[in-house]
Amino acid sequence: MPRFTVHIRDEWLAVPCRDTSNTIQWLGQEALKRYIKNKPDNGGITAVKDTRFVARRCQGLGLLDADDTIDDVLEDNDFVELAIEGDTMSPDFIPCEPGVSHLTAAYKEPEEYISLDGNSLTSTDLINLGRGLYKIKLTPEAERKVVQSRELLDTIVKENKVVYGITTGFGKFARTVIPVSKLKELQENLVRSHSAGVGNPLSPERTRMLLALRINVLAKGHSGVSLETLQAMIQAFNASCLSFVPEKGTVGASGDLAPLSHLALGLMGEGKMWSPTSGWADAKYVLEAHGLKPISLKPKEGLALINGTQMITSLGAEAVERAQAIAQQADIIAALTLEVLKGTTKAFDSDIHALRPHPGQIEVAQRFRSLLDSDHHPSQIAESHRFCDRVQDAYTMRCCPQVHGIANDTIAFVQNIINTEINSATDNPMVFAERGETISGGNFHGEYPAKALDFLAIAVHELASISERRIERLCNPSLSELPAFLVNEGGLNSGFMIAHCTAAALVSENKVLCHPSSVDSLSTSAATEDHVSMGGWAARKALRVIEHVEQVLAIELLAACQGIEFLRPLRTTTPLEKVYELVRSVVKPWMKDRFMSPDIEAVHRLLLDQKVWNVAKPYIDKYQTEYIPESRPVSPTAFSLDSPASPRKRVRHE
Repeated sequence: MPRFTVHIRDEWLAVPCRDTSNTIQWLGQEALKRYIKNKPDNGGITAVKDTRFVARRCQGLGLLDADDTIDDVLEDNDFVELAIEGDTMSPDFIPCEPGVSHLTAAYKEPEEYISLDGNSLTSTDLINLGRGLYKIKLTPEAERKVVQSRELLDTIVKENKVVYGITTGFGKFARTVIPVSKLKELQENLVRSHSAGVGNPLSPERTRMLLALRINVLAKGHSGVSLETLQAMIQAFNASCLSFVPEKGTVGASGDLAPLSHLALGLMGEGKMWSPTSGWADAKYVLEAHGLKPISLKPKEGLALINGTQMITSLGAEAVERAQAIAQQADIIAALTLEVLKGTTKAFDSDIHALRPHPGQIEVAQRFRSLLDSDHHPSQIAESHRFCDRVQDAYTMRCCPQVHGIANDTIAFVQNIINTEINSATDNPMVFAERGETISGGNFHGEYPAKALDFLAIAVHELASISERRIERLCNPSLSELPAFLVNEGGLNSGFMIAHCTAAALVSENKVLCHPSSVDSLSTSAATEDHVSMGGWAARKALRVIEHVEQVLAIELLAACQGIEFLRPLRTTTPLEKVYELVRSVVKPWMKDRFMSPDIEAVHRLLLDQKVWNVAKPYIDKYQTEYIPESRPVSPTAFSLDSPASPRKRVRHE
């Protein structure tokens, strides 16, 4: 029989429906009847038939017409919010903001699986799990290790041994021995008391990443969680039943206790949960609607679920993946700006960078050559100023390999740290089934990902810092030889004047956000946890810095494409023309002033989806396979146009 869950004020009510040809008005009245049964004063409702209300689907907040039939507008197990006339929105109701999540009511469960063993998950895999592209299952080897680990813990409990977190209290209470009869209550109390986070909930995608990562760590078989509990977590993940996890409250040691406790609390059927069909609702109803039962914690399982660095690491995985994507596209955008500003490609000569062989610097210079090489990609814009008298460009163009390069190298360093952390056991105590013992240690300390993410924010910020200066050069007629602020009829039109101000504001904000959080530590838990990493804030602000970098580069890309308009009919290189065409597919040229924010948002979306990179990548790959300069000594004299030592026959601005 179809059933619907209706939220009225502070109550969630299950309403069975034998006949889905009934109307939304009928469903609301049935829910009201059940509501007043639970209230001694009938909830202040005198007559159900006379009570006026508004009904919305919890997912998406779509209004429901009272005369519509249930069959037409709802699906089985849908969640409905009923607002009684005169009431304000229930404080327990948490709307799923439009645009925040791609996991909507139209979401379909994926058919493909990723097998987790605790050793081979990557940051890219984790992002895809967050996006709902895969379900999860355990490898047989992981299942075997989990079972062995649990058997050891069951033996410890049976033999009444005193082991931290299993038969004792936590933190300051580590010396307090707990009776066997209260070990289940001990674990439940741990999760409830530690669910003390504040702030907005993580998005569904980020909560999926957090849950997937915790499952991966438990799959290593060193946490002592039972296979039954781990499989229940996997079932919740595969159904996208996601706990309410506030983004603030972790100090990054002993692990991410508060956010992981909120994650576990929902799985216990307490607090709030979100699913694509329900939106936010009481956890017990969300689980029940998906045919799932709340987890019943066994000894040590509460501690196993909440002790680790998975909040820092899952957010860090998103940060490093987005950083890598925007760093690649920053090279393409800067190359387009160099074309518009009629810059020289001499600074990207491979022999220059061979003398300072940092991997990132060499890679960036090669990307610039692959996009600007006149022999491979003739450019009418380049030909138009080939014999001008300019010898070299400003640092913001000439030094891109050096500045962008270190960002690339830092991203690679951080990615290695994050991928190691993704597959690390970070509980305490650790369970070693093969040795027959548990050992207390400090793997929960988040200093590794915290420091790495602070480095990441500092390095990636520089991509925006140098981009903002290039935007200035594009907008300043004394530097660009283009109309002021890239618009005709200046004065009547302001063009990119304030877009540049926005870029400057974001760069300035980043300067504050780049202050490393991991240099701070505050002693907690009565001085038993006397040094912490503050990695949660390191991860959250790294994501904010990266978002700002994406937005600044979106503005530069818009400005560079607008600059192309003033150089027509001349054309740039083939790959950069393809980039220009991509931008023009979502944003038209700036003929006169108009509402600019949507343009910035549209191009930002292109960068998030890596479409700029995807358009240019085939040309970059082809150049790198077809053109590999021969190794040769560097001449002490300057290259001439006809010099055999020159990596290209023609070099601009000789």
